[in-house]
Amino acid sequence: MTKLASLAVAFSRRWPLAEAEDWDRAGLIVGVESSEIRKVLLTVDLTSAVIAEAIDSGFDLVVSHHPVLLRKSQALTDDTAKKRMLAAAVSAGVAVYAAHTNADITDTGVSASLARTAGLVDLTPLVPGEGGNGHGRLGRLAQPATLLEFARKLAAALPSTATGVRVAGDPNQLIDRVALCAGAGDSFITEALQADVDLYLTSDLRHHPVQEALEFAAAAGRQFSMIDISHWAAEWLWLETAREELATEFPQVTFVVSDLRTDPWDFVVTQ
Repeated sequence: MTKLASLAVAFSRRWPLAEAEDWDRAGLIVGVESSEIRKVLLTVDLTSAVIAEAIDSGFDLVVSHHPVLLRKSQALTDDTAKKRMLAAAVSAGVAVYAAHTNADITDTGVSASLARTAGLVDLTPLVPGEGGNGHGRLGRLAQPATLLEFARKLAAALPSTATGVRVAGDPNQLIDRVALCAGAGDSFITEALQADVDLYLTSDLRHHPVQEALEFAAAAGRQFSMIDISHWAAEWLWLETAREELATEFPQVTFVVSDLRTDPWDFVVTQ
């Protein structure tokens, strides 16, 4: 038998809770530590559809990347959609665990998984932290490619989303050194510029930060491009890495990556 407590210890060892950001709510969200875990569902987001999948398919535990509650709550009532999801999980005996910023930073974590999918080698953290961990990744392409070639290969490697791959830059620019951050990474644009890379890849990029970064690079006489991809797609890649690692450590437990697409965008309209 594998107890939830044993899995929680392994999760914390693999994704150190002490290295999560202060505002984060990583760790065990709901669940009885003495309960037996046979089936675990992995997902980027905890949604009502994911909870329904877990309940209908007999999962004992859901490991999500994003915590469902980032602000402290004194009661698990049904007065909000998020609380209703957790209440449904509790009623069905489904535990919920979140590995968020503490899973972003490890050498097989969320940003590292995106970097390897993008074809980067010689990886180091973009923003180093403790114990060799850190946010984002710096690396180089094993074989330099034009910006257009790189974007096309990236689009083919990512799960399909409505927003696809958005690119700012000269399609013929030769890309060698790349910085990236899986998830919302516009707070690290300055670090990417300082790292003297050809390209910065992340998600949820906004108009003004991108425009300012491009203007800054142009004023310095250098080529600098940016790519914006779906937040969900960028982080979904890590789920299979996590599944393989956990299945090796706990062969008696079934680990499954949810096939539900929790990206919120359904379609785009162009002229």
